[in-house]
Amino acid sequence: MKKIGIIGSGVVAQSLGNGFLKHNYEVMLSSRDANKLAAWKEKGGSNAHTGSFEDAARFGDIIVLAVKGTVASNAIEEAGPQNLQWKTVIDTCNPIAEAAPENGVLKFFTNLEESLMEQLQMQFPEIHFVKAFNSVGNAFMVNPLFAEQPSMFICGNNDNSKKEVGEILDQFGWGVEDMGKTTAARAIEPLCMLWCIPGMLKGQWNHAFRLVKER
Repeated sequence: MKKIGIIGSGVVAQSLGNGFLKHNYEVMLSSRDANKLAAWKEKGGSNAHTGSFEDAARFGDIIVLAVKGTVASNAIEEAGPQNLQWKTVIDTCNPIAEAAPENGVLKFFTNLEESLMEQLQMQFPEIHFVKAFNSVGNAFMVNPLFAEQPSMFICGNNDNSKKEVGEILDQFGWGVEDMGKTTAARAIEPLCMLWCIPGMLKGQWNHAFRLVKER
């Protein structure tokens, strides 16, 4: 089974890290201060590891990028792009701006002509980015108990990498909806805005998207 390196240490990183441990992967979470992950490592057992961003990038056969969108590029630079060449990198990031929401709608620092994922793919062309996990809260990322199977919208330029991510999503209880190339992140990233509105306005955070198809 492939090793998972996670660039990040926040709630998304830890939720996905726990999910991978649940499914018997070997996982490394990373932080500039590895001591802050000591409790996670102890609880995770022998398959749970911690280190620097660079350590995680080297460790993982598959990488998860789980940091604030504003620092995504810097995190990859710190991890060392050479350690991520030709690897599948699951991009969970959203381009949320450092500004207050307006009427429950988050503000982005990108526009509809170029997504954060496209920016990262252009900056690091030898990395196989796949967008996933950006349009649902961390509490529901792994085997969520909804009335129906939710849909996870993904995109990326490399078909083999999307297949790898699809297999993980299947383990994690999601229906995979492949939206094509990296360009589709222009539509997928704003789903974060839509997902957050019920929470911002009504305190409702227990939902996910599902693509309904004609029989």
